[in-house]
Amino acid sequence: MTQSSIPIYEGVSAFADDYDGFILDLWGVLHDGVQAYDGARECLDALKSRGKRIALLSNAPRRSMTIVDMMTDMGLPPTCYDALITSGDAVHYMLRDRTHPVFAGLGRKVFYVGSEQAQDVLDGLEYTKVDQIQEADFVLLSGPHTLDDSLDQYIPIVDELALTKPIAICANPDRAVIRQGKVVVCAGNIADLYTERGGTVHEVGKPDPAVYDLAIKELGIARRAKVVGIGDSFATDMRGCSASGIDGVLCARGIHAKDFGIEPGQMPESETVTHFAKQYDVMPKGAVPAFIWR
Repeated sequence: MTQSSIPIYEGVSAFADDYDGFILDLWGVLHDGVQAYDGARECLDALKSRGKRIALLSNAPRRSMTIVDMMTDMGLPPTCYDALITSGDAVHYMLRDRTHPVFAGLGRKVFYVGSEQAQDVLDGLEYTKVDQIQEADFVLLSGPHTLDDSLDQYIPIVDELALTKPIAICANPDRAVIRQGKVVVCAGNIADLYTERGGTVHEVGKPDPAVYDLAIKELGIARRAKVVGIGDSFATDMRGCSASGIDGVLCARGIHAKDFGIEPGQMPESETVTHFAKQYDVMPKGAVPAFIWR
């Protein structure tokens, strides 16, 4: 961390010319889980019109094709970006290939915790879902069953898991996302409960540099100095950028808006952003109030 303070940019146009490739988070940057943010489409179009390469990188525990459809319904079609990679994709590939040391040792019986939609991670793979935890070789944590669930609802499941302690694969390392102003429980929260009870968890997704490597490969840009990541989380997005050797710019309208004492979309104070960045031991290149061109 060589900077003394984090500069605040009014919009993406302030630094766009410094980079050839952009790795963008979804929730908290482009949309709120239901609709696209004002100015997001225009900012994407402005980058594309200048020949910039854009990869969307999400900790969504679902396969990317379902996210593409969701984004299109929000008015953000595939013509706005060049690639979309999810942590669900990474989990699917790891379960399929079984070359990663953790995945190579997994059995074939899985106990699943998550929404019905996110089960597409297992589609086409030779695994058997079991209803009894005692029968499971491992656990796949994709998140809550519904977006209205509270974390307390998962304590009984975690307590039962702690009796046999199968390894858990966490397909969404996020600890919180904002859906239309409401904080939603994520798989990372459930993983934390399990870890507290002595369970072993392997997380797949940001901030792991491996998923950034996938995105950078899709961008086709060799020099990492010409790639920037924009996200709303210090813990996942900014740490992931730092670990991957690329610059990071924080979008202040997401999960840290309350920390900064601002309403979503307002300009944060440099001192405040810098204070929280130091708490996370990461120093973004800058921050913007929202993903807007301006």
